[in-house]
Amino acid sequence: MNTDVTRALYPRERVGAVQEATAKAGLAALLLTPGPDLRYVSGYDALPLERLTCLAVPAQGEPFLVVPRLELPAAQESPAGDLGVELVPWDETDDPYALVARRLGASGGRVGLADRMWAMMTLRFREAMPGVEQVLAGTVLRELRMRKSAAEIAALREAGEAIDRVHRRVPEFLRPGRTEREVGRDIHDAILAEGHATVDFIIVGSGPNGANPHAELSDRVISAGEPVVVDIGGQMPSGYCSDSTRVYCIGEAPAEFRAYYGVLEEAQRAACEAVRPGVTPEAVDAAARDRIAAAGYGEYFVHRTGHGIGLETHEEPYIVAGNTEPLEPGMAFSVEPGIYPGAHGARIEDIVVCTEDGHVSMNNTDHGLVVVG
Repeated sequence: MNTDVTRALYPRERVGAVQEATAKAGLAALLLTPGPDLRYVSGYDALPLERLTCLAVPAQGEPFLVVPRLELPAAQESPAGDLGVELVPWDETDDPYALVARRLGASGGRVGLADRMWAMMTLRFREAMPGVEQVLAGTVLRELRMRKSAAEIAALREAGEAIDRVHRRVPEFLRPGRTEREVGRDIHDAILAEGHATVDFIIVGSGPNGANPHAELSDRVISAGEPVVVDIGGQMPSGYCSDSTRVYCIGEAPAEFRAYYGVLEEAQRAACEAVRPGVTPEAVDAAARDRIAAAGYGEYFVHRTGHGIGLETHEEPYIVAGNTEPLEPGMAFSVEPGIYPGAHGARIEDIVVCTEDGHVSMNNTDHGLVVVG
């Protein structure tokens, strides 16, 4: 990845912002092990190992990154090596948990642990700092991670354009007689070929499998006249994720499917148009849900309208009833209502970013039913 892009995505100032937020939250420190929290703060995509890697960000004092000595070169070569954070290697016979506790000097108060920290590491830190209360680091980091910078939005746009290119290729993979799994293999290769570093998920839901929002690839044979829900996503070299759903049909779709697909298009468009600063996530959810319910399909919309996205495919904010935290510029999330009557189903999904006066979409392929053949 380009050095300038890396520095824009993982700026040195972010560590200071996290330190300030840690102090404001009344925590003694944040302890971040491999996962999205560590990558967000330091840019270090560390291997998840039983050997402890941990970035300690104290409310007062200098942050430091504890790493196994054999992983020190990787840490030095990562963006973390350019942050000015002290790298502290430990040897095989050392106790890294005691090392972190000793350097922090924490004998009371609270520390925030990475939301994805392994249980064995959580318990080892509890033993090393017996008088310290453990809370989730996400309570501090969510406010920062939800509001994407210009560089992060550019990374999401790149991811969206890449997954759009894959969707444009999907019709060449869909033919009667092929299985979902066979189509999924072709999509897997296309996701990588179009610029992703990893494939996170592939849903190819044909016929009744399209009525399962999280259908697994199967050996079901796709037949002519069946709608096929294709929900795909992966992670780019930047670390930022894609996620987009479109619906295809080999030949003419059933009349009852075409009827509710038109309702779904209208609902998805209404939800996107509702996105602007000050609007609540539950209002965006209602914009889609109310239209689907008014058309008589409310019982078939069984999930929230969307989820935040960034270094994780699912993160805050969640676009769901009960979430009344107003949207702000820079918040990025999916808008993906669905209708799943049983014999078939449909979902339309775009990633959108809230702007100063509305929204911008990261996905720009057509929302209409794609007829193949």
